[in-house]
Amino acid sequence: MRDPYQVLGVSRQADQREIKQAYRKLAKQLHPDTHPNDAKVAERFKEVSAAHALVGDEKQRQRYDSGEIGADGQPRQQFRYEYAGGPGASTGGPGFGGFRFDFGGGGGGIDDLFSELFGGGHGGQQNRARKGADRAFRLRVGFVEAALGGTRRLNLPDGKTLDVRIPAGIESGRTIRLRGQGEAGQAGAPAGDALIEVTVEPHAHFSRDAADVHVEVPISLAEAVAGARIAVPTIDGPVQVTVPKHANSGRRLRLKNRGIAHASGRGDQFVTLKVVLPEAPEPRLEKLAREWGEDYGETARRKAGLV
Repeated sequence: MRDPYQVLGVSRQADQREIKQAYRKLAKQLHPDTHPNDAKVAERFKEVSAAHALVGDEKQRQRYDSGEIGADGQPRQQFRYEYAGGPGASTGGPGFGGFRFDFGGGGGGIDDLFSELFGGGHGGQQNRARKGADRAFRLRVGFVEAALGGTRRLNLPDGKTLDVRIPAGIESGRTIRLRGQGEAGQAGAPAGDALIEVTVEPHAHFSRDAADVHVEVPISLAEAVAGARIAVPTIDGPVQVTVPKHANSGRRLRLKNRGIAHASGRGDQFVTLKVVLPEAPEPRLEKLAREWGEDYGETARRKAGLV
């Protein structure tokens, strides 16, 4: 494989965030779902995934940068030589022409060097164990499913299926790694991994702020003035909530532990009340409003400092 930094289009000085951003951008452009039956794009996609698996992992990146492993992720065979004599040095023995060769990393000698340089009948690169490349996929999940967790079945382009466990509280952009579900390895090496990027779909009523859930709930004028007991939706299902008397629009109620799961428990749900007047004419309501507060509007504005 080519230098992984070149494959991802980043410099060697790039931080892990830049590497991750570059990978996500390329993975979206090259994903097999958007380029069906395009072998060249599929190969490029594999190359990008393998490059990210190498330098996107800090430990693997350090090993690569130090020369311990190559771009294929395998230990790099270290080789050094030194001149072992002067003009009269022997050309026999362990070296050639007075040079002594030393192969590090458990190498098998000069035959292994020639195999690596020229390939062929000494068990060259094609017979070397190599871990399979990672495969990247995208999965869309609903808001409630992401909040509570669950299991989804992912259909792969090759006809296989994967059961993916959705961790409770997962957010858009997070990646689920399924070890051993990528491309097959070579010469007995383990398979790569499946990297599944999750997108959480927006909900018609709920929104999220960290581990808290927010929802706006309409109430009638009568419920706002006299108070009421109403059903409110939560990610666990509807619950009964008390609307206090004289509740204005914008009043916020807190439901403890009705939010999204996190490391130390669950967040809360916040219910914002919205007073809604009837759309159709209501003569009785109009009469009551006139009798009750002809000057209330001015009083309210005066309290707000507007008049």
